[in-house]
Amino acid sequence: MALHLDNTTQQNVNQWLSGAYDAETKSQIQQLIDQEDQVTLTDSFYKSLEFGTGGMRGEMGVGCNRMNRYTVGAATQGFANYLLTVLGNQKIKVAIAHDSRNNSPEFCRIAADIFTANGIEVYLFPALRPTPQLSFAVRHLGCHAGIVITASHNPKEYNGYKAYWSDGSQVVAPHDKNIVSEVNAILSVDDIKFQGNDALLHLLDDQIDQEYLKTIQANCRQPEVIQRQKDLKIVFSPIHGTGITLVPRALALLGFTSVHVVQEQAEPNGNFPTVIYPNPEEKEAMTLALDKAKALDADLVIATDPDADRVGAAVKSPSGEWQLLNGNQMASLILYYLLKVDKKLGRLTGKEFVAKTIVTTDLIDKMCAQQGVPCYNTLTGFKYIAQVIRELEGKEKFIGGGEESYGYLIGDAVRDKDAVASCAMIAELTAYAKDQGKSLFDFLAEMYIENNFYYEGLISLTKKGKAGAEEIKQMMINLRSNVPASVAGSKPVKVLDYEGLQSTDLTTGQVSPIIEGRGIEASNVIQLILADGSKVSARPSGTEPKIKFYVSVNAPLASAADFDATFTALQAKVKTIQEDLGLK
Repeated sequence: MALHLDNTTQQNVNQWLSGAYDAETKSQIQQLIDQEDQVTLTDSFYKSLEFGTGGMRGEMGVGCNRMNRYTVGAATQGFANYLLTVLGNQKIKVAIAHDSRNNSPEFCRIAADIFTANGIEVYLFPALRPTPQLSFAVRHLGCHAGIVITASHNPKEYNGYKAYWSDGSQVVAPHDKNIVSEVNAILSVDDIKFQGNDALLHLLDDQIDQEYLKTIQANCRQPEVIQRQKDLKIVFSPIHGTGITLVPRALALLGFTSVHVVQEQAEPNGNFPTVIYPNPEEKEAMTLALDKAKALDADLVIATDPDADRVGAAVKSPSGEWQLLNGNQMASLILYYLLKVDKKLGRLTGKEFVAKTIVTTDLIDKMCAQQGVPCYNTLTGFKYIAQVIRELEGKEKFIGGGEESYGYLIGDAVRDKDAVASCAMIAELTAYAKDQGKSLFDFLAEMYIENNFYYEGLISLTKKGKAGAEEIKQMMINLRSNVPASVAGSKPVKVLDYEGLQSTDLTTGQVSPIIEGRGIEASNVIQLILADGSKVSARPSGTEPKIKFYVSVNAPLASAADFDATFTALQAKVKTIQEDLGLK
């Protein structure tokens, strides 16, 4: 069988075989040609790996559509060019970190060399560290930017590159699109300066760990409660990632003395040998931790993803079975605790606020309103929450916030999801519950009894290829033009269309603007608000051939004894909404 590559793929292959690429890279490409591996060659070379507004992510290997030293090099050179253009003759500083994935240390050092080759000072973590610590380091060290080499919770074949600005947040407008333009302008490997200048390289030491851990200790609301419940049995798994470096240290610093690490998953390993996906949202990834919890009769299970920005948790139900909490439940519990305790301690002065994304549970809005604390809703993505913190800095104090995809933040020392700080706060609120003779499950039920049982279902539909993209587009058009008269027996009363930034009251016909700013800009998202308080949000993915529907329903919970029955009824309602909207 002869190879039949399209023109673009063949041109890219030829460029890599004839350009200034290393011999090993050319040998691997030639091997694919000799094996007539058309599928791998096409996927590796049919396009360039896209550097998007938050960075890039892809499978590792040779080729312009893979993560390798040259695609990392082009991304870094473009980023460096932008920094030099915008900041001129300033003494530019960049912080760099990496996770536990295969090739992460090498990609990290390549990026460091390219920055220093361009006259930019680099503050480099010499070993793996959590992504939130990179965010902290950018601000703490007064850096102008930062990067972290990670693919978050993607499968082992992947790696990635996240770009940060001087406030410790992932880059937002106008820098995001401007950096993308500079990266796209790197048309040849000859444009990349690989030869580093070690005189501009500074290796970070344990001092930066200590400074970061101090901010987590400062988040602690009730150290006396932890002291009384210091033997709380906590099972922790880093799932072969960076969480092992700082989560046990943070818990020990707060005073917890009975932290049990899942040893089979303690060693950082980019092959993630004990899981299919290194994602604490997946029950399979939590299996070993849950088994250990059962054996120890533990009080809490927590697990972090490879770059330790997301955390999953599990609680023991009254029947003795361990249940995983979803991202909405844990975000709500954290805020329920913080609002309750801050009020008791006199910390609510009228200048505090919470932030979350528009697809995260409205239970948080309700609890904030009861305490007179503003809750700002942003587009999906933690960089938008960070934008709100930045805009209100010096005027209002950020208590905490989160998003439904297992990412939470307490305090403003970090400007990204922070699983290290979240693990510490989850342990504290569990200790608080136990100090009152309650389990974390009891605490969850208490929150629902006070505020209604809120349940959120995610319906993710994959529509591949050009036909799929057209189908997704048509689904959004239909939602905008044909609002159903009734959904699950409830009438839609409001439509929020973020693409046109307008809100339509369906009972009066009044149209009002959705105010841009504070984490809100034009985006292809629609929300239907129903008369019974249910909400449906539709959002096409920007990176995958998917459209996601976030369904939120709620009902009163009379007592903890009614938990299972109410939960079952709410699940059934989500299914009815799915069927009524034809989501399949």
